[in-house]
Amino acid sequence: MDAIITFGGVSRTYEPAGRPALDGVDLEIEAGRVTAVMGPSGGGKSTLLNLIGALDRPSAGRLVVAGNDVTRLGGAAAARFRRSTIGLIFQFFHLIDELSVIDNVALPARLAGMPGRAAHERARTLLDQLGIGHAAKRHPTGLSGGERQRVAIARAVINRPPILLADEPTGALDRRSGEGVMDLLADLNRLGHTVVLVTHDPRLAEANATRIVQLVDGRITGDRQNDGRPR
Repeated sequence: MDAIITFGGVSRTYEPAGRPALDGVDLEIEAGRVTAVMGPSGGGKSTLLNLIGALDRPSAGRLVVAGNDVTRLGGAAAARFRRSTIGLIFQFFHLIDELSVIDNVALPARLAGMPGRAAHERARTLLDQLGIGHAAKRHPTGLSGGERQRVAIARAVINRPPILLADEPTGALDRRSGEGVMDLLADLNRLGHTVVLVTHDPRLAEANATRIVQLVDGRITGDRQNDGRPR
């Protein structure tokens, strides 16, 4: 299977600390799989995701994502790349409390140029598919954590991005809600989305990922296949 993400000697250093958050990383992530990235806090996991999503730029090396050399993208091009290629799912949802649920989900499609009616129709379909359609006109503050994460997932996939980046997506949820969210991500993976999952939880990685990468002090210290996962 072809790589959809390729790191070539990628480093990222934040001044004035000097010590790189990523240090010469070489990594290929295959399309259509679930790859878990694990490691201690401060090990570089979130930096890795931010670089893939063009939310940050490498200090050195080359990073190619879905055929795009993201090291060369300027601000406007990076925004277009994210809207078309990347779905972002965060631990704390990052929904806009002032907007209704359906407006939160439709927003990326509207930013990508989809007409309002079409964006809302697609948002409604996604919310129904994810079992949260009843809350379309409510605001995020009135929802449970599991419901808010379902809204965030709908928002992440509305533009049909090939890559989903999930940064501790169950970290703010109880066990049952977390399992439901991972079931949704597994379903999306079966539909063809590549999933890169950052987690501190080895059980979550073992149960859901086909590959587990260990990242410590900005360097890859482990990389193994997990084709025997129960899902």
